[in-house]
Amino acid sequence: MRKYIYNSRDVAAYFKYFSVPSYLEVSYMQYIFNLGSKVLAEPLTRDFEIFKKEVYRELYFLWANGFENEKADISKMTSEGDLSLICDQECICLESYMKLICLHLIFSGNLPYITLNFTGLMTQLGIKCDVALYEANCKTVCDSLQLEVFDTFGKPFDLSLGIPDELLRVSLSAEFKQGLNSGNFKEALRSEQMTWLKDLKDKSFKLFGSIPARKKPVRSRSAGSSDKNYRNSGNSVVHNQAQPKGTPNTNR
Repeated sequence: MRKYIYNSRDVAAYFKYFSVPSYLEVSYMQYIFNLGSKVLAEPLTRDFEIFKKEVYRELYFLWANGFENEKADISKMTSEGDLSLICDQECICLESYMKLICLHLIFSGNLPYITLNFTGLMTQLGIKCDVALYEANCKTVCDSLQLEVFDTFGKPFDLSLGIPDELLRVSLSAEFKQGLNSGNFKEALRSEQMTWLKDLKDKSFKLFGSIPARKKPVRSRSAGSSDKNYRNSGNSVVHNQAQPKGTPNTNR
């Protein structure tokens, strides 16, 4: 089975589907570019600027084609007439969707697996081929994308035996995950952002200096108000002729 490698449209579709903020797109691109030919197509690994340009071109294509976020039709990832590279043509939407899932597992190193219902996925993706063909394509696409499938108890599940109508765990194969050896990308990204914010704060202090905290204005009291005894301002309970609530009146 030939192992699939990703192209610029796959990366752009991931940004759209998982709503990656625009200010983080370059960091994501740099991460997958650094993984090299283990993940990315060989021509795209030669120059980062060329790779970035290709991804932004595909981002525009997806936007113009109506593929905007996770609610968009998966079929909008491909243009009319595109041929599937892994699955049969009838299951091209399955191929597109599973590429997104695999990329999410690559970008989320701390995510051990995701849960999928392959039976329900057939309806969700609008696949109308024969069930036997669909089940065979599920096995094919997982093998090509180097994904492993387990049941809900964590035991290996063989898709060639059929697809149950229940949740299955899908994760990167141990060999593929070990080959990445990239650490936790999102933790490194978060640390990088915190460092950038700290440097920006230090530069601001050097340029503008510290800003003194504003003191809350204190309202001045009117003359004689401080000498007023609020405790003695009310009627004394002893001399009050009003009947307390719940107390019988004996002076009748």
